[in-house]
Parts: sequence; structure tokens; C-alpha cells
Amino acid sequence: MNRRPTLPRPVLVLLLLAGAALAIGLTGAHQWLTLDALKSQADTLSVAVAAHPLRSAALFFATYVLVTALSIPGAAVMTLAAGALFGLVQGTVLVSFASSIGATLAFLVARFGFRDALRARFGERLRELDAGIARDGAFYLLTLRLVPAFPFFLVNLLSGLTALPTRTFYWVSQIGMLPATIVYVLAGTQLAQVRSPADVLSPGLLGAFVALGLLPLLLKALLRWLAARRLYAGRRRPRHFDYNLIAIGAGSAGLVTAYIGAAVGARVALIEKHRMGGDCLNTGCVPSKALIRSARLLAEARDARKYGLNSLSADFDFATVMERVQRVIAEVAPHDSVERYTGLGVDVIEGEARLVSPWEVEVQGRRISARSIVIATGARPLVPDLPGLDAIEPLTCDSVWALRELPRRLLVLGGGPVGCELAQCFARFGSEVRLVEKAPRLLPREDPEVGALLAKRFVHEGLHVATGHQARRIEPASDGCGGTLFAEANGAEVRFEFDRILLALGRTPNTEGLGLQELGVVLGPRGHVAADRSLRTNFPNILVAGDVTGPYQFTHMAAHQAWYASLNGLLAPFWSFRVDYRVVPWVTFTDPEVARVGLSEEEARAQGITVEVTRYGIDDLDRAIADGTDEGFVKVLTPPGKDRILGACIVGAHAGELLPEWVLAMKHGLGLNEILGTIHSYPTMNEANKYAAGVWKRANAPRGALRWAGRFFAWRRG
Repeated sequence: MNRRPTLPRPVLVLLLLAGAALAIGLTGAHQWLTLDALKSQADTLSVAVAAHPLRSAALFFATYVLVTALSIPGAAVMTLAAGALFGLVQGTVLVSFASSIGATLAFLVARFGFRDALRARFGERLRELDAGIARDGAFYLLTLRLVPAFPFFLVNLLSGLTALPTRTFYWVSQIGMLPATIVYVLAGTQLAQVRSPADVLSPGLLGAFVALGLLPLLLKALLRWLAARRLYAGRRRPRHFDYNLIAIGAGSAGLVTAYIGAAVGARVALIEKHRMGGDCLNTGCVPSKALIRSARLLAEARDARKYGLNSLSADFDFATVMERVQRVIAEVAPHDSVERYTGLGVDVIEGEARLVSPWEVEVQGRRISARSIVIATGARPLVPDLPGLDAIEPLTCDSVWALRELPRRLLVLGGGPVGCELAQCFARFGSEVRLVEKAPRLLPREDPEVGALLAKRFVHEGLHVATGHQARRIEPASDGCGGTLFAEANGAEVRFEFDRILLALGRTPNTEGLGLQELGVVLGPRGHVAADRSLRTNFPNILVAGDVTGPYQFTHMAAHQAWYASLNGLLAPFWSFRVDYRVVPWVTFTDPEVARVGLSEEEARAQGITVEVTRYGIDDLDRAIADGTDEGFVKVLTPPGKDRILGACIVGAHAGELLPEWVLAMKHGLGLNEILGTIHSYPTMNEANKYAAGVWKRANAPRGALRWAGRFFAWRRG
């Protein structure tokens, strides 16, 4: 049985509203909503009200609700009529409740008629708005309601498109519209003296309403100021500061914070207790990429026949490879060195920092002070509470770089980006690698097809991939390093024997020993330092950036946050910036690489966003075929029929290098048509982006126009 097509909800609502407006126009009812009509019929209406007071009040109430619900111009005239016909008290009561009920109905019309369609198109952009409305929506609405200069019908409709609760909208409207209602009803009691509704609001009265409207925001600022005073109460603020800014931690976030502060002429102190450069330089990005390069070269040598070479031997020593990793670190280290930052004008202090007041830090037995402090202490590998783990010496992404002997059997616990990268590396060097992940797929933050493709590649390279396995306990071997991992999968126990185990289960923020809890700095549920969108903690002059706060634990995100934290610390209280998380890219450096920006398909589904998925297979790309790297795809998410980019995922060789074009396009609002119209050099891997745009264009070609074009060219041929 064929179902009859139904009209989209927004179209249906618009048709109903248009029908109501047409009915009002045809009956001439709108003519009664003018001041001239009211004044000419005032006496007649007064007699009717006197004869039937309850019926008249009920009819007026219902009409007011209808006019407001349909957003018909005339509510101001009806409010004047309430004063003229019912007096100040009864008129105020009638209008107050009728206007609030009608406004709520208009609010609901907008919500159920248009909000779903709006969220489907702009869901990603509306998330931040909805978060702000959930937090401060009542204050904002009250401000608008108290200022009659804002058209109330627009406030009703626009509020319905947000996440503001209906109950909150009603009670705020009931309270917020009351002052203006009283003024108009009072003016209506002197109807003969009113020449137009605008006469009711003199410039002085309008100014008073504006001041009243600002009262909620001023009250909010006052409450914030009082809360800060209570927070700082009993704490002695230095009369003079040693520095404008102190950054604690010399990883990516701390280094960028210090750099920006010094660049603008501020006096900055940078405190680091261990090694300059933090995790990225010493145990993260730099060493892992050096190791990946050596492992990839070894894999390419083994695949020599794939490139037309009969054989290509690669004799290597694992200890020598690890020594090369250390040489790479040493070569990059001057970029983050004490000497470099001292030369930039930063006071670099080596030692363990502890906050002793909101403005003072104790380091090396002395106290230094600053107007603002930025916490940038990073994170460390997460070590789970797994029975038996404390009896062995597990490896982490911090300690694995000390290895000089290749483990014969390596168990990698965790199938996220770090686990996948290191598992593939060690397998290519010759370890027997078992990769255990509790989620049903590798790279759980990516779409299922990404994890499936990577798992297939890993199995092809000889790795044993065990997804859907929950680690339960470890039975240590006598050597203190190896043992057996017992995991559970589908209700059954599975054993994995290993010589070394590498933990790759994420990272936990470094907050211990800083004096944060003693000072009263609020920590979040993940143990991170809680902060607002300006990266301020509950102490406005103490800010935070990088892995210690999240929500993204990437080196480039730490640097991004540091820009906001440093400027907000230097410019407060005169100016502040809210950190921008709209376009966040990341790359997993496996082979093939996985790179993504924006929404994934799963995230779009979870957020109720309808998307069109465009996919281009890299196995069709000339350069990839020539290079023997024709594996993977480019996937782009757009609104149906539109070229606006909501997300892009690339799986393939050099995916991380191909991603910035999508990042730039999303950041600056460029669509697939602009990507397609941009010249890309041939033959390059970057052409994959253009071809993906071409796939979208073909799928969205104007079929009707093409048919007419075919007829036109047939006519031209004669």
C-alpha cells in the first residue's frame, strides 16, 4: 500500500498561518485592531461591557490570546482597549495572562513548526547557542521582555527556535511584560488623550524601560562580582605584581602562552619542573612520528616487489632505531629550549610550582606574583585499576622510548590513536603484537568503516586485533614484565600472553601537587581543571589551557587554547575572548592515516542532523595508483542538496596533509562548489579533495536543466 506524501511540518504551519491571516483579511477583522476604530467604538463597547461584564471579559481574553498567538499586529491597541473598557486592575490582569498565554502559543508554533528543520540545517552551530540559552536564557529573555522597543512577537518566535524550556518562557514572559502592560493599560484609561500607540512611550519612559531591561544583566554581573568577592575574601592581594602573567608548564600550551605574552611586551614567567617542550617534544608527537617513519620505511622495503623491485633488504637494529628517535628529539629541542624563551624575554624558572594564593606561586622556595596565572600542566598516561598490573612493569607512551630491546610478544591495551600507531610500528619491527580494545572497533571516535578498514590492514600486516574484549585481570610472569592478560568477550574468558604490555588507554590531567584543591579551584568530573569558554576557572584571574582542561587533548588544540588564555589573562577585566571549538581537526598517523574535521556520520545521527554523504575512493586516484598507496577514501558530509561542509574524513596516505583544505573551507564558509572550482595540481594526492567535490556535484546536478540543455544542443545540430 502506497503512503500518500505528507507536507513538511514547516510548510504545513506556514499554510495554516497564511490561511488564518487570509481569513482575518477577508472578514475585515483586522480593521478593529486600530486605534481609530477603538476610539470610534469606545462608547458602544463600554455599554456592552457594562451589560455583560463576564462574557465581555472572556471574549476579550480569547481574542487577545488569538491575536498574540498568530502574531497579528494590534496587541498594543488591544492593551489600550483593556484600560478603556475594564479599568486599570482588571485590564492589567486580563492582558497580563492573555499576552503570556498567547506568546507561549506563538512560541510553541515556532518550536514545533520550524525548530527541527532549523536544527537539521544548522545543528552544529546551534549547539553553542543552546548551551548559552540553557545557562542564561531566562536572563536574556527577561531583558528583552522589559524593553518594549523589542517587538514582542519576534521575541516569541525566535525564542521558540532555541532550547529554552516552555515553562521558563511562560513565567519570564508573565513577569517581564508586566511593567509595559501596566503602562499601556493605564494609558488606555485616558484613551481620549492618546493619538497613537507611540504616544504612550515617551523618550523618557522608553529610557526607563531600557534601564529596567538592563537590570537582569546588571544583576547577573553584580551576583558574579559578589561571588568573586566571597571567593577572594580573606586573601590578601599584592599591591604590586612581579609579572603580568605566570604560565605553569612548558608544554605546547605553556610555551605559546609565554610566547604571546612576551610578544606583546608583558612580563612573563614560565615554570617547568621537568623538561621543556612537554609531552609533545619528549614522549608524544615528535618521538612517535620519528618511530613511525622508520617503521614505514621498513614496511616499504619488505613490499619491494609492489614497486617493481625484485628485492630490497633492510638490515636494522631496534636499539639504533630508538637512538635515532632521541636524536630527532634533540634536534627539535632548541625550538622549545630555555635559551630560546629567555632570548624572547621570558623568565624561565625550573622547579615545581605550587599556588599559595590566587596571585602567588611558590617555586624554588620563593614566592612570585602575577595579575593572572595560566595552568598548563598537561596530562599523563592513564594507568587502570587492573588486578595484577601493579606486579609488573607496564609500558606507557611516556616510558616506551627507553626501550632498546624489541619485545618478542607485545600486548597493546587500547585501540585508540596512540595504541593503533604504536601497535603497527612494533609489528613492523618484528614484534608479535596483540591489540586489545574493549570497544567493538578500533578508533571508536571514528565511523565504523574507518575502524574496519584499519583492522583489515592490521590483520594483513600480521597483528592480532581483539576488539570487544574487556580486560579483567593480569597474571604476572616471574620476570616482572611479562604475564597473561585475562579478558572477557561475549561472556567467555580469553587469555593473551605477553612479554611486555603497553598501556594506551588515554590520559589523565596533571592537577596534583599544584595546590589547586587547597586554594579552592574547581575540578571537573574527569579530574580536569574546570573552565568557562574564556578558559577562566572559578577564580577569574586563574586560567587554564591544554590537556589539563580538555576537551580535546591535542597539541594543536593546546596551542589554540593558549592564545585565548594568554590574551584573556593579559586584558582582563577590559576584554575577553571565547575559545572557538567549531572547526577542530585531528589525525591518527597509522598507515593508512586517518584524518577528520567536523561531524562524523555517527555524531550527525546522534545529534539528529540529516546529512548527505559523499564518498570518493582513493583507489581511483592517479597519483595514489602510481605511488602504490591506492587505499582509502575521502568522505564529506553536507546538508541534503547543499554544498556546505559539515564534516570531512580522509583515510589514506598523507591524509593529514590533505585535511587542511577542508579545515580552511569549513572555517571560512567555503562549500564544495568552491573546492571543485579550485585548480589542483596534477598528479597529486590533493586531487582527491576536488574529485570528492565532483562526486557531490554529479549527485546534485540539476536534472531538469540538463534535459533542456540536451534538447537545446540537439536542436543546434539540426
